[in-house]
Amino acid sequence: MSELRGTCIFGQSGGPTAVINASAFGVIRTALDADCITRVLGAAHGIRGVLDDMLYDMSKEDPKELELLQYTPSSALGSCRYKLADPDVDDTDYRRILEIFKKYDVRYFFYNGGNDSMDTCNKISKYMLKVGYECRIMGVPKTIDNDLNGTDHCPGYPSAAKYIATSCMEVYKDAQVYDTGMVTVIEIMGRHAGWLTAAAALATAKGAGPDLIYLPELTFDMDDFLNKVERIYREKKSCFVAVSEGIHYADGTFVSEAKTSATDGFGHVQLGGLAAILANAVQQRLQAKVRGIELSLLQRCASHCASLTDINEARLAGEMAVKAAVEGTTDKMIAFQCSRAQGIYNCEMVPIPLESVANVEKKVPRDWINEAGDGLEQPFIDYALPLIQGRPDTAQEDSLPRFARLKKVRAAAK
Repeated sequence: MSELRGTCIFGQSGGPTAVINASAFGVIRTALDADCITRVLGAAHGIRGVLDDMLYDMSKEDPKELELLQYTPSSALGSCRYKLADPDVDDTDYRRILEIFKKYDVRYFFYNGGNDSMDTCNKISKYMLKVGYECRIMGVPKTIDNDLNGTDHCPGYPSAAKYIATSCMEVYKDAQVYDTGMVTVIEIMGRHAGWLTAAAALATAKGAGPDLIYLPELTFDMDDFLNKVERIYREKKSCFVAVSEGIHYADGTFVSEAKTSATDGFGHVQLGGLAAILANAVQQRLQAKVRGIELSLLQRCASHCASLTDINEARLAGEMAVKAAVEGTTDKMIAFQCSRAQGIYNCEMVPIPLESVANVEKKVPRDWINEAGDGLEQPFIDYALPLIQGRPDTAQEDSLPRFARLKKVRAAAK
């Protein structure tokens, strides 16, 4: 395929992670070094930055600050939850995107995000193909939910899983201090897929984790739950439970239904308060000391507990997206194909069609969940353990993390 010269735009979308900026560094550094990419622009707040013509010239950034992106949590360029309409129904946004692409001679577009972000990427890609504007478009995976279809796992998940497992081990030790007994309920993110909550099983496998783990892949029965908690508490004088925020009853309603709030831009219910609901139910049943804990945003921004494997893979995903696009690939997302034979972990990155990823949720396999539906089996441990390996040697300033400080110089059209 002939060389395509022009500008590239990189954007971040959806919920941030501890390693999303490692992918940003992978894209930006590789694009800056590519001869056929004439300019590298960063979109402020994802696709909103393109629509609003708020773009940053990444060549103006200090190279050392760009390197620090690898160890900086959250979305350095800003994120968004903006849903593009079906272009056959309303193509207003697409015409605006095309206008901006032409203004800056954009021939490469890289979008870093999860399910909804890949939907955005897919729609833009298909529109550009339809109108005949040559622009190579690539998705870079990201989501702590680990629910992207077609990839072994997603950048961001390993670090969140490591934080969850570590936190569970620490909470477990704290809950064993007193001789009066206590029930602890810890609420973990996960609306429809239980990958994050399943990570608590890593702590259990190390002898310091939850007695019961509930995922949204299976229906939840309150009476059965209370009976199990009471039995364990009577036997051990303590009980530790990990629950996914998205656990639901047989009729599909969320257990936290009474505490649901508004929805995000894609219509997803914003959940929360489940730990308090279950803790209250247990307290009424047992008349015991009960503590409800919600990890909340700490799960996705805890770069101090990041997996070095995750950081390296996130960066490589960004690098591979640019290299593939330069070589002629478009309309794809970088996916991970991994093996764990004989305990040896290997990860290869390959491009897969965007339409096979967009709006498809990958769930925890049923046979990885125990028969009782309240714990995980060994295959999950074997799957997750290699992903959380390694600790990064991060920059410090006065014994606090030194994160990247970007100047964010506004780009001007040439």
